[in-house]
Amino acid sequence: MKKRFHIVVTLLVFSGMALFAGNVFAGNITEETVSFQSGADTVSAFIARPKGDGPYPALIVIHEWWGLNEWVMENSREFAEKGYVALALDLYRGKVADDPDFAHELSRALPQDRALRDMMAAIDYLRRQPFVIDNKIGSIGWCMGGGYSLQLALNADTSATVIAYGRLVTDTEELDKIGSPVLGIFGDMDRGIPVEDVRKFEKALNMQGKLNDINVYQGVGHAFMNPNNSRGYDAAAAKMAWAKIYGFLDDTLK
Repeated sequence: MKKRFHIVVTLLVFSGMALFAGNVFAGNITEETVSFQSGADTVSAFIARPKGDGPYPALIVIHEWWGLNEWVMENSREFAEKGYVALALDLYRGKVADDPDFAHELSRALPQDRALRDMMAAIDYLRRQPFVIDNKIGSIGWCMGGGYSLQLALNADTSATVIAYGRLVTDTEELDKIGSPVLGIFGDMDRGIPVEDVRKFEKALNMQGKLNDINVYQGVGHAFMNPNNSRGYDAAAAKMAWAKIYGFLDDTLK
């Protein structure tokens, strides 16, 4: 994934040297941090979107167990470059892990009902924005976020669901709740999500007549799309997966 440099313009106020920073504009997109209510809580999210009034299709971007880090924000910028409003939700309330033990601790401590409530609130937030097409909202997530992308599809009226090596549901009655097409991205060497479970998921979707495109990439394991995964990243498979994701989103949301 290509890298870009983003310039933040600041205004120096000489009385006290206070700094003021507004929205960041980079090329054809704008980005900022926003907040909205989720029940009694205030939730924050990083949003990147094309410049202009729109309206544009939108995505709920759901982070891995690491939290809302730079990789997730960079992916959101890429979606914005391609014409989507990308809202990357902060499920951890500001915490970001840089080692597996802390990431495991954060993911275990995240209440699933709160995460679902936050995602539903994120959809409501997007539907209130004049620059969003309110009936063209999808979701994408990786690892922990992939499982939550599926949970959102089971509980909300979304238009597209991307699951990248996330926890699956194989119960046919449960999967009958899904109203959106589903794209699945998996690796055949993923020890946490074995191919057998992926095929059960695919079979259950087909039994319920749900539109789906389930892809299992050979010779790769968990988190093969993330270049920060030094032991498991696979550039060739990641490139194919991204092409599949962009094509799927264009077909379902545009």
